[in-house]
Amino acid sequence: MDKEAHHGCWMPARQVPSPNCDARPANEVSLLLIHAISLPPGQFGGSAIEALFTNQLNPDEHPFFAEVAHLRVSAHFLIRRDGQCIQFVDAGQRAWHAGRSRWWDPGRRAWRTALNDFSVGIELEGDDKTPFAKAQYRALVDATQWLMARYPQLTSSRITSHAKVAPLRKTDPGPAFDWAYFYQRLVGQSS
Repeated sequence: MDKEAHHGCWMPARQVPSPNCDARPANEVSLLLIHAISLPPGQFGGSAIEALFTNQLNPDEHPFFAEVAHLRVSAHFLIRRDGQCIQFVDAGQRAWHAGRSRWWDPGRRAWRTALNDFSVGIELEGDDKTPFAKAQYRALVDATQWLMARYPQLTSSRITSHAKVAPLRKTDPGPAFDWAYFYQRLVGQSS
């Protein structure tokens, strides 16, 4: 395996390549966006999320799937309820996860759009109401620390939610995500 070509592959993750990605225009990774997803909404388990991110979701399997099967979206990582991590896109590549969004970059003192250009997207299997599993937080902390070590511009102050960058469209990961617990574990493991 060519190490340079796969420099953004996290070895603990199961690799499931998504076609919904392309090259980053400036080779910058400096923002982590945390998302939540369940397919169908409110249901966990199954292969629907993987199918969505690999353009294989069957619109006839569930009424909601007919609404989203045409989308060409991906994330870098998906963390299942049991903590299993699946990587769809090399972190050095641009995944298609942020959509129309904008973020205040304190380093540049400016609003930035086209967030996919410089962000990593991590989806947690979940919804706005169901507390996330401890195993998910453990995997999220591990993945975040790996990303922060690999991309020095990515710091704990450059982690946010999909809801914060697209507040009129998105709510994820929602009020069920415990930011204080996540940061406590992130800081605790890095010291």
